[in-house]
Order: sequence, then C-alpha cells, then structure tokens
Amino acid sequence: MALSFRVVPPPVRDGLLLLARLLLAWIFLHEGFVLAANFDSALAAMAKLGVPAPLAAATILLQLGAGLAVASGWRTRAAALSLCLFCVATAVLFHAHFAARNEMLHFQKDLAIAGGLCGLSVAGAGRFSVDGLIRIWKASRAKMASNRDLYREFGDGRSR
Repeated sequence: MALSFRVVPPPVRDGLLLLARLLLAWIFLHEGFVLAANFDSALAAMAKLGVPAPLAAATILLQLGAGLAVASGWRTRAAALSLCLFCVATAVLFHAHFAARNEMLHFQKDLAIAGGLCGLSVAGAGRFSVDGLIRIWKASRAKMASNRDLYREFGDGRSR
C-alpha cells in the first residue's frame, strides 16, 4: 500500500504549521532581542554598513514585531510576507559577495528562509494560532446571530 501525502489530516497540518511558524520566527526574535539589548553597538555596526540609525531601529522593530506575530500566529500572512521581503533585501544588499564562501552561505540561507516565509504567507497560520482563535470566535458569533434570527422568525418551536 502506497502512502499518499496529498491529504494531510487537519490536526497534523495545523501542528506542522505551528512548528514551521516557531522555527521561522526564532531567528528573527533571537536576533531582534540581541540587537535591542546591545542597541548602541548594533546601531554602530549597522552604520558601518551604511544603514542610518532610524532604519536600523526599524529593522529591529520589524524583527521583533513580525517575529512575535509569526510565532503567535497573529496576522501571520502579512508578518510572514514582510519578513520574506526583509530576507530577500538582506540577501541582495548585504550578502551578494559571492567570492567569500561565508557570504554565499548567508545569501542562500536568507533566500531559503524567505522561501519558507513565502509558503507560510500562502498557507496561513493554521488552527493553533491567534488567527485561528479569531476565526473560531467569528464563526461562533455568526452562528449565534443566525440562531437568534431563526428564533425571532419562527419562535421557540413550541406549538400554540
């Protein structure tokens, strides 16, 4: 009997999306916290690369904010897409020195992370997320409103 990977059961799919979100978010959260904790030296290091202080601060905020959003599954698609674009920009602007093997490796890693984030922006956060809880809450509110409308129209169902 051949295994089919076409249909992944929802609990497995949602668990894998949670794992993907946490693994992808970790690098941004870690780096963002390290840069924020060493803010002055981070600004100085980025200034040497030609990054002005306001843009460096915005970069740190993006890593922390979008990293937390991806990890928690809140507005996941937008957060993942913004981090995807950030990774592509970082690869092209700072790691395109292919003569150095280390730079080539960073370039490839940035693009690989961008690919994972791109996939996450298409797939969404899954059920085990803030987005999933909001979806469930909205669906239950809609169902309650529908039931309330039915009750108003047809009464409580008792014969009179």
